[in-house]
Amino acid sequence: MDAVSRAVDIPLAIMSTHSVTIKQPEEIATLSSTPVTLEHARNVGNIGGRIKQAQRKLTTRRGWLGDYDYAWLCMPTLPWKHNGKRTAPPFYSLDSELPLLLAAASGLQHALAMLAGLITPPIVIAGSLNLDSETSAYMISASLIGSGILSLVQMSRIRLFGGYYLGTGLLAVVGTSFASVSTANAVFDALYADGTCPSTTSEDGTVTRGACPDAYGLFLGTSLVCAFLEILISFIPAHTLKRVFPPIVTGTVIVMVGASLIGSSGIANWGGGSNNCMHRPPSGPFQLCPNTAAPRPLPWGSPEFIGLGFLSFVSIILTELFGSPFLKNASVIVGVAVGCIVAGAAGYIDGSSIQSAPVITFIWVHTFKLRVYAPAILPVMAVYVALAMEAIGDITASAELSRLPVVGEEFDSRIQGGLLGDGIGGFVSALFTVTPLSNFAQNNGVIAITRCANRTAGQFCCMFLILFGIFGKISGVFLAIPNPVLGGVTTFLFASVAVSGLRVLAYTRFTRRDRFVLGAALSFGIGDLLVPEIFTHLFDGVDNPSKGLEGLFSSITIVLDTPFLISGLVALVLNLMLPEESDDDDDDDDGVVEALDVEAQPHSKESYIQKSRRTQTSY
Repeated sequence: MDAVSRAVDIPLAIMSTHSVTIKQPEEIATLSSTPVTLEHARNVGNIGGRIKQAQRKLTTRRGWLGDYDYAWLCMPTLPWKHNGKRTAPPFYSLDSELPLLLAAASGLQHALAMLAGLITPPIVIAGSLNLDSETSAYMISASLIGSGILSLVQMSRIRLFGGYYLGTGLLAVVGTSFASVSTANAVFDALYADGTCPSTTSEDGTVTRGACPDAYGLFLGTSLVCAFLEILISFIPAHTLKRVFPPIVTGTVIVMVGASLIGSSGIANWGGGSNNCMHRPPSGPFQLCPNTAAPRPLPWGSPEFIGLGFLSFVSIILTELFGSPFLKNASVIVGVAVGCIVAGAAGYIDGSSIQSAPVITFIWVHTFKLRVYAPAILPVMAVYVALAMEAIGDITASAELSRLPVVGEEFDSRIQGGLLGDGIGGFVSALFTVTPLSNFAQNNGVIAITRCANRTAGQFCCMFLILFGIFGKISGVFLAIPNPVLGGVTTFLFASVAVSGLRVLAYTRFTRRDRFVLGAALSFGIGDLLVPEIFTHLFDGVDNPSKGLEGLFSSITIVLDTPFLISGLVALVLNLMLPEESDDDDDDDDGVVEALDVEAQPHSKESYIQKSRRTQTSY
């Protein structure tokens, strides 16, 4: 069965994937690079055969290079030059024999595609808590190492009791979730507000937050406990998950995650910093950005800062226009590199984080007091529900691009194993001193462009991530990235997350009922984005509440103040409450729905085929 006909039966509820538009070659050369013969299968099954196979792979040209078109992978592209049809590189399936050079090159691409997404959450969280550079660099290293180790688990397919599995058995990677960043910031705000974390107020009313590593420990401890929710979700039948989490819910959540991160971190850093300096206080260490002790501090929003961020942003666009397929998968890293080169030449980079970072590091070099913060339990549980939604779509995309069935018992078991791996990953990541890890969609773009869905490449990716984390100076380099450069690339990165949510919403039929649900959900989500303080004083009128009641109020306030949590909750409840509409009940105001009926109804086989074709050229 070909990829298009398989995509016809993809359930709507599992079509939530991230995407970066990259045109693939038009022709497919072969479906397997190395035919598996009976003799080969027998040789692999014994130790002598494995030694012989390893020797052949290490000592022959085919073992190192194979038949892959490396020139196509590495040569730059000219958008105005058309050479007509060309043969695409061979497709390397899940367990086919993979040349060593291609395995390393593809694994490095996966690692580079993930890199910006892995270093951004710890940088943002460390900045929110004003942690010192040594601790911040450790958090970046721990994120990289934890992602590498737990991605190996997610790529496995370990059979458990009763037909259940752990892991997807696909080239599926996990990374630090963006969804946890917004919730973490809301939790940290509550901890500073109730005095758990230190802060000082100057005469002019400027509030300066002190370092608060204990807040990070509270969030990690809460995440560890709440991870059991996603573990339980993994054992829920697939048809129930599809009904509870359709695209109208998952798409809304992903859109609001991206949008809230743009406002709270991306644009704020682009202007010079997301810390207290963005309020331009008249005095104090944050009078200038990132602070008055920086090499070249400037007021927030200065043209120099805006220019640096814009340079990084434009570099991403130019890489997409002219870069080779290899570079396109690492366009965000190219933007970071170009911005840092110019910023370094202009004197904006503070190298102290590089000097203070250790040469070699590992997890548990720094530790945090793991405790549970009761008011954060409900918000963090909602985060894990969002992670489950996202994981379903990412695993579906990985299976489709790997040319594996996306319906049936085997596929359902991959979803179940992936969700279980996600939940266990959230538990273990807290022990690794890392915020919740979830399935990353960046690897799907790499699979699409390189035509390599082989798990050996994924294992090389994990090796590179672990090495990046172990070499502590690399984390010091990431930490030295100037805020405007970081803001320019993360604004694009967060906007890509929001676009992924829009893509998921595109699979909704958008009947009158669907538009009502989406409108109600976005009313709260967008309202939170534009007026963040609206729910802050909701319970101020309650006199002398007990400690337990205060915790409940704080929990409710965190949910209401987090755009993706409140909008996702509204979408979830309304979608379950409002009755479904038949085709005859669709709103036909001005004939719009009737005119767009062919495109709007995803139940149509033709519409599915059109969308699946677009999907294959849009990762």
